[in-house]
Amino acid sequence: MIYLDNAATTYPKPRSVIEAMKSGIEKYGANPGRGSFKMAIAASEKVYECRQTAAELFNADGAENVVFTLNCTHAVNMALKGILKRGDHVITSSLEHNAVMRPLMKLRKCGISHSVARVYPEDNEKTVENFRKLIQPNTKMIICMHASNVFGIRLPIERIGELCRQKHLIFVVDAAQSAGILPIDMKNMNISVLCLPGHKGLYGPAGTGMLIVNGPIKLDTIIEGGTGNNSAQFVQPDDLPERLESGTINLPGIMGLKAGMDFVKEKTTNRILLHEMVLMQRCYDALSSNPNIELYMPKPTKNYFVPLISFNIKGKDCFETADILSEKDIATRAGLHCSPAAHKCFNTFESGTVRICPSAFSTNQDIDCFINCINNISK
Repeated sequence: MIYLDNAATTYPKPRSVIEAMKSGIEKYGANPGRGSFKMAIAASEKVYECRQTAAELFNADGAENVVFTLNCTHAVNMALKGILKRGDHVITSSLEHNAVMRPLMKLRKCGISHSVARVYPEDNEKTVENFRKLIQPNTKMIICMHASNVFGIRLPIERIGELCRQKHLIFVVDAAQSAGILPIDMKNMNISVLCLPGHKGLYGPAGTGMLIVNGPIKLDTIIEGGTGNNSAQFVQPDDLPERLESGTINLPGIMGLKAGMDFVKEKTTNRILLHEMVLMQRCYDALSSNPNIELYMPKPTKNYFVPLISFNIKGKDCFETADILSEKDIATRAGLHCSPAAHKCFNTFESGTVRICPSAFSTNQDIDCFINCINNISK
């Protein structure tokens, strides 16, 4: 199979990830943080190693600020519902995934308002100014994605982070489409809370994610329960990560995530980005030369985009195109990609798009086969 649905989840996973998860079940099968015997202590050490790796990879304050979640959506919900209070105002972008938009709509019922800043591809000045203009006296937070999962547009989070620093705002970044592909430095980018999936560009397994806190931000809980410490008390602990990690955590998944991050560190985000961008630029050139293909963005470049392309064959339903490709054993994604806001922004809400995204394992041959199939389908 030629797998080009890596924006949804990366496949295949590195062999080291599979072996780490297997070891998490066979060798470190105890409950981390819940026992004083050797296996439980060893399991706790493996969990800490993953926290430490994440803190180093994203330049966070410390390993204790890394909280494990089920996925990036879980982390976003924890950030929004754990920080915002009645009367607060939030600013987000016009490209956001439903992981951000649905919680914000729910929070409207709790007296929390939000505004939407229009994003302009390849015009960071205009984009940042749109965020700046929406700041109100009661604005508490800016939350936005690092890169669009539909069109690959990179948001200028360095400059948005600086705006938040100047205006004393909390800055939450959804790095679902950028972690492991683009360099992220929480301190230099003034990121208050970073929300991450484990199963995409970090090459970890599904069911893993992280919320990383930078600075003295106290999040309220959205779930309470056993944390393995302070068991005599009926109240949730104050300190991270225990405050936000109730119940038994996913040890095999966390060990797989650690191996995935090690894979990214060894390859480096710069090399991964360059490899994937070359493939997508080559693909874009071929698609743009076909008069029957509709593209919605300029040719992707690393300063303004991540390696991802959305397109349609003129006169053909996006799901039909994806189904034909599937019959040829080429995996893509069709539809609205859980991001109706982005599709409305660029007038593709009614049609949806077909999306392709490579990984570190994608090859020139994969792209050649995809291009040939698309040319045949579009005739």
